[in-house]
Amino acid sequence: MFDFNYVEIFKSMPPQLATLLISMVPVAELRASIPIALGVYDLPVWQAFFFSVIGDIIVAAAVIYFLGAFHKFLYGKYKWITNIFDWVFERTRQKFFKKYETWGNIALMLFVAIPLPITGAWTASVASWMFGIDKKKSLFFISLGVIISACIVTLISLGFIKIF
Repeated sequence: MFDFNYVEIFKSMPPQLATLLISMVPVAELRASIPIALGVYDLPVWQAFFFSVIGDIIVAAAVIYFLGAFHKFLYGKYKWITNIFDWVFERTRQKFFKKYETWGNIALMLFVAIPLPITGAWTASVASWMFGIDKKKSLFFISLGVIISACIVTLISLGFIKIF
């Protein structure tokens, strides 16, 4: 669907800043930033992990705390923005609602912890806003999920780097 060359886009920046920014991109998040930081930028493991986690958590906090105002301001003003909101919300409902009904706040953590496409901090943050989940609790559980996901992605990335 989208073919972004993150290394090329962020090539003029220090690797740490590029890693932080890549981790903030929807869909990519730390699933892309950690392998790039380790394999392309050759950052130490702790820096790849740290900057990726911080970037993902910053985005989660921004979405949780500001999506409501952003939605209120833009929804209905432009058809294409309304269509994007509707598409994202419907997709999030389909992916998340049953899990949240069953597991509660732990679902936020588990949803983010499994490093698959469309199961990251962005989607969980949108879901927490949609379902009116307490902001502090949402950020806490999403942050835990980000840390678990970062551990998994780091270990997988180190394995691939060692093999190749």
